[in-house]
Amino acid sequence: MDINGKSVAFLVSKEGIEQAELTEPWKAVEQAGGTPRLISVEPGEVQAFNHLTPADTFPVDVTASQARAEEYSALVLPGGVANGDLLRWQQPARDFVRRFLATGRPVAVICHGGWILIDVDAVRGRRITSWPSLAVDFRNAGAEWVDEQLVVCTGGNFPLISSRKPDDLPAFCRELVSQVERVRVEASVGGR
Repeated sequence: MDINGKSVAFLVSKEGIEQAELTEPWKAVEQAGGTPRLISVEPGEVQAFNHLTPADTFPVDVTASQARAEEYSALVLPGGVANGDLLRWQQPARDFVRRFLATGRPVAVICHGGWILIDVDAVRGRRITSWPSLAVDFRNAGAEWVDEQLVVCTGGNFPLISSRKPDDLPAFCRELVSQVERVRVEASVGGR
């Protein structure tokens, strides 16, 4: 697969990001020729974790308030309980997600990363998976929650890719790159 020349936004909070859910999709984008970009509410660095143990830090490329949604071919929302919970109440993050959803381009969420989609009312009528503890949250927000390795829901105004946990990353990463590649085809044919 080739996504050369395409940028993919990775939106995270300041801390609590599940490291593998950031780094594995990041590598998949790079290996396919794309450019991953780290977006957060504040400039500086973000702190990733391996479950509850602090892991590596990563430099922020651009803040959510400065990021231009139309420049990205997809949005990735990595998991981590603290990451998902912090991100959902930060207004610049919610605003960026809303701007990105308006592009109609793919959104890929894993584990607790999809929590922010509830807060921007983007899961109503959609099929999704996540870490099982979020099932009730998604159902209460009007989504059809299922316990599956990978769910691709195209029954809305943007493709929604979701997975449950780090074990699901191989399937998640393949689908992310595949969806970005489709955006590239559509861009060259349909002017997007």
